Amino acid sequence: MSRSFSVKCFRRHGEPGRRGARGFTLIELMIVMMIMSILIGMAALAYDKTIKRARESVLKQDLQTMRQAIDNYTLDKQQAPQSLDDLVEAHYLREVPMDPVCRQKDWVVHIGDTVLSPDQTSTGVDDVHSGCEQNASDGSSYTTW
Repeated sequence: MSRSFSVKCFRRHGEPGRRGARGFTLIELMIVMMIMSILIGMAALAYDKTIKRARESVLKQDLQTMRQAIDNYTLDKQQAPQSLDDLVEAHYLREVPMDPVCRQKDWVVHIGDTVLSPDQTSTGVDDVHSGCEQNASDGSSYTTW
């Protein structure tokens, strides 16, 4: 008797072409795929914004470090450096950093006549800016940082 019962159950639930049978419809699968693609797109945008902010933070830190090295060199040597390479040669920097936003060493140096001490004998580089022409996440240009 158990044998005929299992056959009846199989026929009842396993009939092909019956509505409500196992599986998902094409519309259900398309809706799920659409929701997944929207969520992945939102996550990708958030990831890109996070990466951009991190690069901007590194750029600000690099500019601050180079400006501090310029000031230290000028006060110690009583003359301003003539290029960023002078800072490396005098061991104020290990190397000229790469611009993290543009990924190039295209720093724009400002040659000025600023004197930091009365004993300073010559002028030279007194500031450095990014050479990247793009805009930051706050709308300002990197060249103004």
